[in-house]
Amino acid sequence: MSRSAFLVIDMLNDFFLEEPLSSRRSGLVIAINDVVRIFRENGQPIIWVRQEFKPDLSDAFLAMRKEDTRITIAGTEGAQILPELDVERADCVIVKHRYSAFFRTTLDDVLSTMKPDVLVVGGVNTHACVRATVIDAYQRDYEIAVASECTASYDDEHHEITRRYLEKRIARFLSNAEIHEIVDAYTPDGPLGFPHAS
Repeated sequence: MSRSAFLVIDMLNDFFLEEPLSSRRSGLVIAINDVVRIFRENGQPIIWVRQEFKPDLSDAFLAMRKEDTRITIAGTEGAQILPELDVERADCVIVKHRYSAFFRTTLDDVLSTMKPDVLVVGGVNTHACVRATVIDAYQRDYEIAVASECTASYDDEHHEITRRYLEKRIARFLSNAEIHEIVDAYTPDGPLGFPHAS
């Protein structure tokens, strides 16, 4: 039984075309691949989540349809995961059409099969898709660790506001080193070792 799963959200080409995320791309890729490596070494699953919309925007957000905003469109490079990320053919990939990775996707079914106790979450954007997914996971009674080195937003102010909000009781923001300790310490019959607030 898996005791943790790494959920990587919206690390897509379109989101890294402009600053500030374009200049953070390399650092995020290095950090995410580091966590991916430790999960693979310990036989723990990685789930990649990517946003995608039909070319006619029929499944897009209301605001996108009203404003004819075209981003992460199916069939374009912009909707693809950054090529530098260590995605393997056997990894699970979830396609979503709203902020939350749980909304009308197969994620609930995937997690019910994997049975993780802890979801480690990273990706972009902190204040939007990461936040919505973390809150939905919390409402499903998962322990949640946000990988702080693997998470960013195009809006620094709202990144910090979201972090303060989530840290109050919903999730723990952990460094890669702390995540390594959790995953390395896993044994099928052993304690989880997830750090709780005091």
